[in-house]
Amino acid sequence: MSEYAPSTVPAVHPSTVSARVAQALSHHVSDVFGVMGNGNAHFLDALAATGTRITAMRHEAGGVAAADAYVRASGALAAATATYGAGFTNTLTPLAEAVMARIPLVLVVGDAPTTGTRPWDVDQFQIAAGLGAPTFTVGRDDATATTLRAIEHAVHRRTAVVLAIPYDLAAVASDEPLRADGTPHHPALVRPSRVEPVARRLDTAAAALRSARRPLILAGRGAWLADAGPVLGELAERLDAYTATTALGLGLFGASDRDLGVAGGFATERAARTIADADVVLVVGAGLNQFTMRFGEAFSPEAHVIQVDLADAPTNARVDELVRGDAALAAAGLLDRLDGAPGSGWFTAGGAVRPAPHLDRDPGVGVCADGRLDPRSLAHRLNELLPQDRTVVQDGGHFIGWAPSYLDIPSPDRLVMVGTAYQTIGLGFPSAVGAAAVGHPGTTVLCTGDGGGLMALPDLDTVIRTVRSGVVVVFNDAAYGAEVHQYGSRGLDQAPMLIDEVDFAALARALGGQGLTIDTLADLDGLTDWVHAGADGVLLLDCRISTSVVAPYLSEMMHQGPRPIAVD
Repeated sequence: MSEYAPSTVPAVHPSTVSARVAQALSHHVSDVFGVMGNGNAHFLDALAATGTRITAMRHEAGGVAAADAYVRASGALAAATATYGAGFTNTLTPLAEAVMARIPLVLVVGDAPTTGTRPWDVDQFQIAAGLGAPTFTVGRDDATATTLRAIEHAVHRRTAVVLAIPYDLAAVASDEPLRADGTPHHPALVRPSRVEPVARRLDTAAAALRSARRPLILAGRGAWLADAGPVLGELAERLDAYTATTALGLGLFGASDRDLGVAGGFATERAARTIADADVVLVVGAGLNQFTMRFGEAFSPEAHVIQVDLADAPTNARVDELVRGDAALAAAGLLDRLDGAPGSGWFTAGGAVRPAPHLDRDPGVGVCADGRLDPRSLAHRLNELLPQDRTVVQDGGHFIGWAPSYLDIPSPDRLVMVGTAYQTIGLGFPSAVGAAAVGHPGTTVLCTGDGGGLMALPDLDTVIRTVRSGVVVVFNDAAYGAEVHQYGSRGLDQAPMLIDEVDFAALARALGGQGLTIDTLADLDGLTDWVHAGADGVLLLDCRISTSVVAPYLSEMMHQGPRPIAVD
């Protein structure tokens, strides 16, 4: 899996500043998502001539969210685009999410003219800087060079960047020198080098692992990006260790009997007990935030914690030693150092994990006392009925844990959990568009709530227009569920937390999709019929779930006091 993949595009004659930007971008980006406006119309026109695929979104926020999801699901660079002013400010929430989640993408926007701001212009440079996104502004004589600098910054720093085209330069001729063949200078992009771990750090970590009686390997998304899964599997066998992943690393170890599944607040009881029993924990490519750590209770107080990461310092106070470096190189170095070491005997003595850890989950009661579906029963049944070849896109909200807990995930790139870094909801529909555009085989499954679904509603149209095979699962509890449980239970007025019942199935049908209202598990027979008919198009399941069931991870959070949801 590569971090980005240059696309092959036909050459176009680059005459204007916008054309130079489009030409340079098209060599490194195959997909662009966004909304056309005054500030980016010339750019999009030029981009169309390069053969780059352009997906028209219905909201500017959706363009950035779709590009973000594309990167997470593909490992390739993607771009979004919007006009200046109101179009730019509409992108800010998903842009902040991309920065905080370290997702490399390029947001191409119009900007104020070089002659000065107009009444409707804002200081886009400062606004983006406040989110942590640097802005690269193209000029008449450096459009190609500036575009390449922006791309290189995004790829090397693993962040979102803004590429701004001043309004008065968008359609003017470029003064940038051309090569003899009539195309702009276009040096090859330098890929980020892999960080080699320091040998003495590996020696110390290997010594701790060699002496471990109950070793555990916990891997996150960083391990997947480094292609470290296979060597970590070998290391687990050599150590006779159990493995586990963060939510964003689900599927890294495949169907291994050693794998406990997801750790942290989404863990099964058995997994949580086993993780807490480990005496040495090797954490690879995971940030160990409060959620993964179960607010400090995930590991035994006596456990020795080794973190492998690209960060300059440990990302959690619980870490005893940091091995800074590439996850795959570090794992290979540890494997070499442990050659001939006897296994711990922990896994051999404890026995294999069930091949589907979600089967250890509470199956729920089907229909709760209030007459609405138990979300646990719903998720369990969905796992059985949905196509196994699936990419799951998870929006934020109280229901955020049901899919990672109950649905089989083929590999980390087939689970896109959006909004987890910035604590957003309402990015689900456009994220499904971006994930589906990657072209993974099978079905794209979006799990969203009624609150987040209403926020993102403009791009339900885009889902129905563009997704070849998709299922939208709306966990509809007629409320902002997390707020009801965290604050309504403490006596706060629930009126602002409640949502009038919305007929999402009817909305889907009105936009050209298929829609079913799911009041009982038997109503899911319609999903079975859709799968048997070829799983074509988009089917929305408006699932009326109960607010009486509190997710285990939220119960843990409530014991700590109300706080935002974070996923590693």
